[in-house]
This record gives sequence, C-alpha cells and structure tokens, in this order.
Amino acid sequence: MAEQVFPTKGNLIKAKRSLQQAKQGFELMDRKRNVLIREMVALTDKSKLVRGNIEQTYEKAYAALQKANITLGSVSTLTQFVPEETDLKISFRSVMGVELPTVELPDKPIVPQYDIAMTNSYLDNAYICFNETKKLTVVLAEIENSIYRLAVAIKKTQKRANALKNIIIPKYESQVRFISNSLEEKEREEFSRQKVIKSTKIKKEQAQKEKEQAKTE
Repeated sequence: MAEQVFPTKGNLIKAKRSLQQAKQGFELMDRKRNVLIREMVALTDKSKLVRGNIEQTYEKAYAALQKANITLGSVSTLTQFVPEETDLKISFRSVMGVELPTVELPDKPIVPQYDIAMTNSYLDNAYICFNETKKLTVVLAEIENSIYRLAVAIKKTQKRANALKNIIIPKYESQVRFISNSLEEKEREEFSRQKVIKSTKIKKEQAQKEKEQAKTE
C-alpha cells in the first residue's frame, strides 16, 4: 500500500527524484556487489593454490624436523635461539570502499641462529622448510583475511541492494502512481467543471441575445 502523501505537483517531483536516486543507488550496490564477488572468487582460487603449497611445505618441514630429532635428540632447546619475526609490514588497498590488507615480509638471507657445529644438515633443512612455511603463512593470512572482509562487505551490500529493490523503489513507485493518478483525476474533474461552466455561460449569453432580439421586434 502506498504511503499516503498529499497529491501535489511538488510532492510528485520529490517522489520522482527519490525514485531516481533509489534506482541509481541500487545500480551502484549491484555493481559494487559484482566487483566484490569477482575479487573474492579470484582470492578464493589463489587461497586454494597457496593452501596446497603450504600443506606440502609443512609436511616436508615436519619430516625434516623428525629426522633432526632422531639424529640430534630433542632440538626444542635450540628453538630459543630463533628470533621472533618483527619485520612484517601491513598496509591496505581499497576495493569499492572495502579495505583489504597487504602483508609484506622482507626477503632476508636465511642465516641459522644456532651453533651449526652442534647440529646437522637435517636441522638445517628443517630450518629452511619452516622459513618457507612462514612466508606462505603470511601470504595465506593476507588472502583469507581479505576473503573474510569481502564476504562481510558482500553480505551488507546484498542486504542494502535488496532493501532498495524490494522496499524503497516499490515505495516511491507506488507514491508516483498515487500522486499521478490523483492529479490526473483532479485535472479531469477540473476540465469537466470548466466545460460545464463554459456551456452554462454560452447558454446564458444565447438566452440573453434571444431576449434582447425579442425586445427589438
């Protein structure tokens, strides 16, 4: 049911303007949603590829670590010499107003932080493999965080687009029809009234002429 508004030309202009803005808003929301979906699909495909690589790299790294543990005994005491990673740099790029993270990890030379005289090549191999998993983990974290942000933005955009399409646009379309029909009805009534007035006036003038003509005779 149309929202009851006073049927004036001013309100008709306002309703048409609001309807046009709502349609433009829906087109923008629909375009934004499509762009975000394409971006999300591309990142999802990339995520699958990185996940496959990272799983293989972790398997290789843990196999190397197992060999190091077997040949050297527990190597957990050596992990205290591995420094915490503090060189991560996070920036953001905007895709249709959605801020997506870009994570950078400087590519540094691999330098063992333990006494190589007390270890062997198995531990060196494990160290190299886990360094590779670190790089892949950074990439995967960037991708999956972006996917999550895109999913949230797509859901919000879809909700707004649905509101415009199913509520706002029909509301203003109904208002435009109601006001237009009311104004047309008023115009028809006014036309009929003017026609009756004109006909009555003509009859009076004709009667007056006949009366004056009768006097002259």
